Amino acid sequence: MNGTSGMRKDGSEVLLAIDLQNDFMPGGALAVTAGDEVVPVVNRLAGAFAHVVLTQDWHPAAHVSFAANHPGRQPFETLTLPYGEQVLWPVHCVQGTEGAALHRGLDVPHARALIRKGHHADVDSYSAFLEADRKTPTGLAGYLRETGVTRVYCCGLATDYCVAWSALDARAAGFEVRLVEDASRAIDLNGSLAAAWAQLQAAGVQRVQSGDVLGR
Repeated sequence: MNGTSGMRKDGSEVLLAIDLQNDFMPGGALAVTAGDEVVPVVNRLAGAFAHVVLTQDWHPAAHVSFAANHPGRQPFETLTLPYGEQVLWPVHCVQGTEGAALHRGLDVPHARALIRKGHHADVDSYSAFLEADRKTPTGLAGYLRETGVTRVYCCGLATDYCVAWSALDARAAGFEVRLVEDASRAIDLNGSLAAAWAQLQAAGVQRVQSGDVLGR
């Protein structure tokens, strides 16, 4: 089990571990290549933080982002919805399913909060802070401010979607942000990873490795 020895005393820093769920792991419905490799890295990181927040993609079966809910459409096509361009995904992380469950190897018993996102049927939600309509908040920013957080370390799945969107929204909300590269993995769909890193750099998100965070 993860111990708390050496845990950061400064509660102004939080580790935000994003969507470490079965459907994003190898063999899952929307597998991220080598996604399972980040779990032990996240466990080590979490042991260094007194404050950890987890997120969970949590879709109803009728979710608008599922290609299966648009006759004639295939996964990874794009569709214009009222809030903008939407990638259509395979059915994944449906509420209450094993695919939506957190990876069994994730060992963060001291996590303080779990943010579920994507639970509104008519709008997708990559970011842990703001849904894809860019106006519906999850409440995470307010929670972090009220608990005294000033710096957010983002990691998880996938680097170029939920992790990047969360990091960008954390910056927009006024937090210092670090993205832990080796504790994240990408989908890299049509150049999405390079585009995400360009946006992250432009926004002032720092790219770090777990060793930098752990002082090793």
